[in-house]
Amino acid sequence: MTDISKSSNALSEGVILDVQGLKTYFPTRTGVVKAVDDVSFQLRRGKTTCIVGESGSGKSITARSILQILDPPGEIIAGTVRLNTVPRVGGRTSTVDLTALPARSRAIRAIRGRDIAMIFQEPMSSLSPVHTIGDQIIETIRLHETVSKQGARVRAIQLLRRTEIENPEIAIDRYTFEFSGGMRQRAMIAMALSCNPQVLIADEPTTALDVTTQAEILDLMRELQKSYGMAIMFITHDMGVVAEIADDVVVMRQGKVVETNTVEALFSSPRHPYTQRLLESVIKLEHRAVSRPAETDLLAKVNDTILQVDNVSIEFSLPKKLFRSKPAPFRAVDQVSFTLARGENLGIVGESGSGKTTLGRTIASVITPTQGGIFYTFGADGTTALQGLHGEGLAHYRRKVRMIFQDPYGSLNPRMTVGQIIAEPLLNNTPLVGDVLQDRVADLLQQVGLPAEVMERYPHAFSGGQRQRIGIARAIALEPEVIICDEATSALDVSIRSQVLDLLIDIQKKLDLSFIFIAHDIGVVRYFCDRVAVMRQGKIIEIGPASRVCTNPTHPYTKALLSAIPNPDPMRRKMHLRQRYTDEAER
Repeated sequence: MTDISKSSNALSEGVILDVQGLKTYFPTRTGVVKAVDDVSFQLRRGKTTCIVGESGSGKSITARSILQILDPPGEIIAGTVRLNTVPRVGGRTSTVDLTALPARSRAIRAIRGRDIAMIFQEPMSSLSPVHTIGDQIIETIRLHETVSKQGARVRAIQLLRRTEIENPEIAIDRYTFEFSGGMRQRAMIAMALSCNPQVLIADEPTTALDVTTQAEILDLMRELQKSYGMAIMFITHDMGVVAEIADDVVVMRQGKVVETNTVEALFSSPRHPYTQRLLESVIKLEHRAVSRPAETDLLAKVNDTILQVDNVSIEFSLPKKLFRSKPAPFRAVDQVSFTLARGENLGIVGESGSGKTTLGRTIASVITPTQGGIFYTFGADGTTALQGLHGEGLAHYRRKVRMIFQDPYGSLNPRMTVGQIIAEPLLNNTPLVGDVLQDRVADLLQQVGLPAEVMERYPHAFSGGQRQRIGIARAIALEPEVIICDEATSALDVSIRSQVLDLLIDIQKKLDLSFIFIAHDIGVVRYFCDRVAVMRQGKIIEIGPASRVCTNPTHPYTKALLSAIPNPDPMRRKMHLRQRYTDEAER
């Protein structure tokens, strides 16, 4: 480790990490990709610096460059990353240039996890599925410190307790798949803090979480930062989260830093046009879409019902455990009823595990309900029960009720071209072939804002927003009447999210569609939907006009859900004042 603390290059007081002129390039057959291009910023002790920007802007590659954990052929071409380390026992402060250390050297490995720790976006793929949570935390502790296995276990239990995991003495011996998404992220935080790091890098740690779990994780990180005095580098594309937690903000676009400022200054007077567009997209989702009909006009059409869900319950059998009696079935959806009018957008919101997706898949005829019925009105042909449909009748229903999935990366076949993906439902359900089929695919691409020339390309060649447009083109190919959107915009950047929502509204006008919009983002629901149903533990606990439910809810759970939404105004932070919901609140 090179000690340069006495040199003129030593870092100024309070700065723990100094990134200057960092360039990380990826040479490819078609040219060099400048993933990180001359990036500079600083992290200060006890402060949170948010790195924001759309997907592909270089945020995550910057974080991986700091720790030198780049995937080949990525390489740091230029720049310095200097860490101002504080000695743990005695000694004096020293500064080390991380870019000067070989990526596989013992020196950089000693810094990873001990001085700089990282929390990854997807804990399920970052944690080992074949080792217990405790084994993974214990391994991290013993890798950097001389401590017995029992001593490391005691500390691991303390860390799990500190991250508010219930019954840590039992949880330590559980596997990743036994934890919920929020609990996995807490376990990742416990592992990251196991050696008291001086810098914590959090790469989109709350993107896949619902708003209440996100608020709990952010509260936890804020509390732990105060206790440990860490500098936090928080990577996100959620400007609401930035407004709630950031001290400083670094805005990235196409590998470059376009703006750096305090959070208050950036939100009040953004200088760069790109930053201005990001903030405009956030503000836009604070209100109902101006292009939608008036809510009162749509509520007047409530008798023009196209879909009716009547007292639907869905149960799943649980596996029998050794030497135990078979457990009672798990009820994922519990006596749910609602109607959907023609041209209406109905939002279904709730926490992860509330039954939203299961309900959506049941309406799409993927899952058969255990109890109750789903009824669909086929125009002049009258209303038919979904449970009574078979063969061509069921196929006809599936042409009328289509689905757009959450993950634009996993829902498209990587071995098929875009043209083949969109043509597949047409080949299976219509007589279109040859040039007529090609013309129809080209028309669908143009409807979602993509040129016809892209039909020969594969999904990997597109961004997340473009892939979701391809998914929309596939969903509208058969001219459906109802589309179920299952978290269709949650994986997208905020600016892309508003573009996709506006695209859906435009398509709705042309095709007279109705939408069931499943989401945990109240802002998206408020912008897009006419009515909102709030689900908890399989039940609908509140349903009503979006304007009323999103601003003046009646149920305590809905109030708690709304209070956990980040406020995109750093001068009016409110997440720490949010309401906690308990079952007693209903009584």
